[in-house]
Amino acid sequence: MHIHDLVDRYMTERNYMPESVNDLLDYYQYKYIIGEIDIKDYRHIFAYLHKQGAISAFDYKELQKSY
Repeated sequence: MHIHDLVDRYMTERNYMPESVNDLLDYYQYKYIIGEIDIKDYRHIFAYLHKQGAISAFDYKELQKSY
């Protein structure tokens, strides 16, 4: 899967554009957890989104606790 495919799936399913790479990461992680994405694709897109500065909702909550 390519990042453009991920954005298209997001928009098709939710009927709006993702507001940030964080939204895409959360959506992508959910799809992985429910078994719609294999580990190979997951690792590739996760690394790309992470390089773009994406932080998952879980990581964001953990960061907020440390402040």
